[in-house]
Amino acid sequence: MNFLDPSVWAGKIYTDSWTDGSAGSIDILEPATGAVLGRAGMASAEDARLAATRAARAQKEWAAAKPEERAAVLRRAGDIFEAHSAEFDEWVQRETGAIGAKAGLETHVAANECFDAAALPHHSAGDVLTSDADHWSFARRVPAGVVAVISPFNFPLILSIRSVAPALALGNAVILKPDPRTPVSGGVMIMRAFEEAGLPAGVLQLVTGGAETGAALTEAPEVRIISFTGSTAAGRRVGEAAGRNLKRAHLELGGNNALVVLPGADVAKAASAGAFGSFMHQGQVCMTAGRHLVHESLKDEYVAALREKAENLPVGDPMTGAVALGPIIDENQRDNIDRIVREAKDAGAVVEAGGTYDNLFYAPTVLTNVDAENPAWVQEIFGPVAPVLAFSSIEEAAEIVNASEYGLSVSILGDVGQAMKLADLVHSGKVHINEQTVMDESNAPFGGVGASGTGARFGGYAANIEAFTETQWLTVRPEIAPYPF
Repeated sequence: MNFLDPSVWAGKIYTDSWTDGSAGSIDILEPATGAVLGRAGMASAEDARLAATRAARAQKEWAAAKPEERAAVLRRAGDIFEAHSAEFDEWVQRETGAIGAKAGLETHVAANECFDAAALPHHSAGDVLTSDADHWSFARRVPAGVVAVISPFNFPLILSIRSVAPALALGNAVILKPDPRTPVSGGVMIMRAFEEAGLPAGVLQLVTGGAETGAALTEAPEVRIISFTGSTAAGRRVGEAAGRNLKRAHLELGGNNALVVLPGADVAKAASAGAFGSFMHQGQVCMTAGRHLVHESLKDEYVAALREKAENLPVGDPMTGAVALGPIIDENQRDNIDRIVREAKDAGAVVEAGGTYDNLFYAPTVLTNVDAENPAWVQEIFGPVAPVLAFSSIEEAAEIVNASEYGLSVSILGDVGQAMKLADLVHSGKVHINEQTVMDESNAPFGGVGASGTGARFGGYAANIEAFTETQWLTVRPEIAPYPF
């Protein structure tokens, strides 16, 4: 029997147990072929509210569990991701349209997120504070309670588990709402892994659903923290609802990330980095290199090298051949990519490569003759499109980078001394010198500024503890204190 045996989860959600969702079920489609991979249960708003109530009930006992008990569950979950990686990889490939390397990365990172989180239960729970009063004074970290995790379709396993694992490890209950286009990679396989790892029933709930399901989680009184990864537009709505209900929202949103090629840079290596940054997973990554700023002395040479890369990267079904790019997730996303490219052309852009599609397979695209007002330069495309613009000085490059409302990731390629000067001038949650824009490690702080989100809320012990616990002030005296009343 396969670990992800559909007879367990097909057409179901998980609220204390596998059960039918009140909103019915939907087909799980393979983007590359249109084939139906299975059926996913769909949760209604009422299901989400019920999950919040049940999670709050289960959380108390889980928070009281000994640290070694919670750590053991996280380690076993990590072992399960490793033991069943081949099966999980295939689901990620077929459900998200990923090439094999991307799928393998997701399951590898999922295991590591669990292993890293397993250290959190034994981490220091606070500080001893100095005080002028005759008492002991402590600032201690306590579980927040119920955490809602709302994750997207592009890297569904990583972008779910990076919140689920540390939140559970720190004694919280979690309600997971994956994108309905990727319910297995973003939900079922995590639910099954923790179920088999011995997590008590109710501590993790799975409510695949649409916007109304997510909205119900933001309104549910039991939910204290909302961990959301997705578009900036949706993130603004989540943030507004969280603020209205006095909840904490950790928002990791969109990006229009800049890759800067400095004068004197190795053009062949820079073009390789630029191609990976823009075309990896069809550009469907929040960290995708959406703007290529190239020093005017190298622009023509860089465009030629990037065009050659784009024209020779194979595109197709990742399950049937060695390809570099798979399909776009669905027609709506593909049409939005193509709309922006057509609008860019209407505004004067020149298509150096690509700009066409076959079904859901969009060709790697390079655009030149763009300016700072061109739609392809201003908007987050979320597709395999690389607009190129020249700059003349470090100061001009910084001004162009900072002109975007987004601030997630910046890549600077070339002389390290010049790169350091530019790094000090740009507004970005992440800066990578002599590496491209797409990078994530479980022990590193991750997050953006501006329209890219509310800062580094993921990765590393400090960020995770800050994200998923509350700080409580605790004082202790040997006997009741005297008072003048």
